[in-house]
Amino acid sequence: MTNHGKRTVAVLIDAANDRIRPADLEVITLARGLGGVAAVAGGELTPKAKDELARYGVTTLVEVESDVPFTITPAAAHGFAAGVRHVGADLALTTTTFANREIAALAAQELGAGLVADAQPQLDEAGNLLAFKRVFAGTWDIYSAFTTDVAVITVRANSIQAAPGDAANLNVVSLSVKAPARAAAVTTTRRSVHPAGDASRPTLSEAAYVVAGGRGTEGDFGPINTLADALGAAVGATRDAVDEGWVDHDAQIGQTGVTVAPLVYIGAGISGAPHHRGGMQAAQTIVAVNVDAETPLFDICDFAVVGDLAAVLPQAAQRIREYRAAK
Repeated sequence: MTNHGKRTVAVLIDAANDRIRPADLEVITLARGLGGVAAVAGGELTPKAKDELARYGVTTLVEVESDVPFTITPAAAHGFAAGVRHVGADLALTTTTFANREIAALAAQELGAGLVADAQPQLDEAGNLLAFKRVFAGTWDIYSAFTTDVAVITVRANSIQAAPGDAANLNVVSLSVKAPARAAAVTTTRRSVHPAGDASRPTLSEAAYVVAGGRGTEGDFGPINTLADALGAAVGATRDAVDEGWVDHDAQIGQTGVTVAPLVYIGAGISGAPHHRGGMQAAQTIVAVNVDAETPLFDICDFAVVGDLAAVLPQAAQRIREYRAAK
């Protein structure tokens, strides 16, 4: 995509309980460095949510009303594409979740846009848009250029620290659309991934803290859940743990599961097979807990704890609770 002056960036957002999701605020922060920012939402946002968008420098909010709810991914994709067209955006961004990957793909098809998933938008020296991502378990850096007029990128959570910008006067636009016929036939819905069945935990792909368990748990994820609850973390798992039926597939981290890049990743009872490492080694800090001092995960971790996870994790959770109670 060639630089044509001031770029308009459209960001698909969600809001809950008067707040914009933290991962969406990260994407908005990233978008401000690329051009003017317009937010696209399904339905009307609350005044508090609109105030938050304004504080983060969003200049336009497109509230899309559809005859099919945005909980249906084809309807959300059609509404997002309509919002992108309405503001004349040449770049559309979403967070990387299972649902948003599908939404981005369908929207890109409708817009005739180029699409790169799990990437970070960047500008070259001439101001042209590139999509940067690491592939093959972090061994290659790839920069993709766009030849289409519109580009769509899904952005991993924790790629940037969310920060308010220069407060903007938010222009709110209402847009009514009719969802495509295929949307009415879809029975599956957009959903957040809350491994281990606990909807109070953050979404795995967007969590700042992740506690993951592997074969070394021997099927007992109690210590994993205990530490995750103390940290406010998401729960993840290896493919082995999923294949054994100990946790749902939604919890799987790896090349065929969820790719995470949290501030802190704690892997307990995990050997560190390449498949799993490819999904978590972008974490800023890696902690490994294992009874085997020669486990491969120790080769890439920042902190290694040799010990029984059933003893180590509850002790760590207790210390965290005590620390927070004393603050």
